[in-house]
Amino acid sequence: MEYVLIFISAIFVNNIILSQFLGICPFLGVSKKIDTSLGMSAAVAFVLTLATIATWLIQRYVLDAFGLQYLQTIAFILVIAALVQMVEIVLKKVSPALYQALGIFLPLITTNCAVLGVAILVIQKDYSLLQSIVYAFSTALGFGLALTVFAGLREQLSLVRVPRGMQGMAIVLVTAGLLSLAFMGFSGVDGGLRTLFGLD
Repeated sequence: MEYVLIFISAIFVNNIILSQFLGICPFLGVSKKIDTSLGMSAAVAFVLTLATIATWLIQRYVLDAFGLQYLQTIAFILVIAALVQMVEIVLKKVSPALYQALGIFLPLITTNCAVLGVAILVIQKDYSLLQSIVYAFSTALGFGLALTVFAGLREQLSLVRVPRGMQGMAIVLVTAGLLSLAFMGFSGVDGGLRTLFGLD
């Protein structure tokens, strides 16, 4: 049941974009069309899960083992950058079709702070490896959900007349704020489920 709570909480209650404000750059930059947002979501899900596994193992078996916890941030950044490059090279050789489908999104993930944020959060929450994997994948799903819903809203906004003072980034930020408020409606779900199943 703990894994179900992690899953629901990461997607809806503590959404990485709308509640924790990580990954805002792709949220605002890659959300003009649903197609591109789906591509970015798939790439983030793939890399986020792999990066979380790699950084968790490095934290437990290298940094903690040798007392090098102060190198966590720089080590994680290097691992994520190297992992993205390796994934890109392997995909180019093994599956050119998937490589073409992901296209520009893979290099963009290197600078996505959500990947580093999740890698650090699983260490701070003291999750096991399996809990970390569930949390990372759920967070990626929450990222994809927020990005896709926002892209749909932006596509609809392009079809309506917006007042001149609200055109451009202004209406985009207002829409993002309203979407964040909508997701705040899930804030009581996590506590309610914990109480229901006696996990408090």
